[in-house]
Amino acid sequence: MPFLKVASEKLSSAVVRQIEQLILRGILRPGERLPSERDLAEKLGVSRPSLRDAIAELAENGLLVSRAGSGIFVADVLGSAFSPALIRLFSTHEEAVFDYIAFRRDIEGLAAERAAVHGSETDLRVIDTIFGKMEQAHQKRDPSDEAQLDAEFHMAIIEASHNVIMLHMLRSMFDLLRQGVFYNRQMMFRNRMTRDHLLDQHRAINAGVQARDPEAARAAVTAHLAFVEQAFHDQIRAERHEAIARQRLEHETAR
Repeated sequence: MPFLKVASEKLSSAVVRQIEQLILRGILRPGERLPSERDLAEKLGVSRPSLRDAIAELAENGLLVSRAGSGIFVADVLGSAFSPALIRLFSTHEEAVFDYIAFRRDIEGLAAERAAVHGSETDLRVIDTIFGKMEQAHQKRDPSDEAQLDAEFHMAIIEASHNVIMLHMLRSMFDLLRQGVFYNRQMMFRNRMTRDHLLDQHRAINAGVQARDPEAARAAVTAHLAFVEQAFHDQIRAERHEAIARQRLEHETAR
């Protein structure tokens, strides 16, 4: 008979499974500090020895790291998504930028569709709340906060799609974007007119998701990233024209 005796699960194993699920679902994020051992044991309703066993297992599996005097942190599980050699290639070749934008257009369009259909009411409130913060940040002269909220807005939509593979893959891609591997996001927010256009585009994305209209949500994402692509084209052209103009100026002043 294909039956086995039911064995009671160790408390530490239940803790391991719960923390793994929180990391898998993107609730616990890379670099995030866990509560103190006493507080975490209390929250989980387990003894501190059981918690220590669980943390040791998670650390051995590369999901948690202990920092002396600082505490226990979620490991940088995104760091292994791309090799350093590939990241260097991305940062030095223009075609990688355009492929990155095309990739985002396809995958984030799908994520927006899924968010409109599968996102919970709380998911949609999170997205709408972040967009509200974007509107407030838009009034500031310094675009830094708005640029940061832009990334958070897109990640909230991806989280609302409830696909953990998509979540971790795109979180890794956004991490590279924040590092400036593909292009300088801050540059796009320095021009006031460009900032106005970007806010309108995010408003359309939010409206599509809030209306639970997957076609409208995807179309808004497509239009937004087409704008980003054109803006990058224009930036490259302007930089090339400036380089040529400087050569002409140097030639004229040397005559």
